[in-house]
Amino acid sequence: MKFTRTSIMTGNTHEMDLDITEDQLNDWNQGQLIQDVMPELSPEAREFLITGITSDEWDSLMGDDYDTT
Repeated sequence: MKFTRTSIMTGNTHEMDLDITEDQLNDWNQGQLIQDVMPELSPEAREFLITGITSDEWDSLMGDDYDTT
């Protein structure tokens, strides 16, 4: 499933194809914790869904030593 998000840090729009189901998306949108309904996604992919921030943006804005996990 393709998702388009706008980064809350940069305002840049990015697209990511994530392997999740409509049911997982609905569960998350209804208030369940993203890590509980989408445990197979990496922390970076979950961050993208929540904030629109990509790993590359974290690295360029916070430095390579910043850990998003």
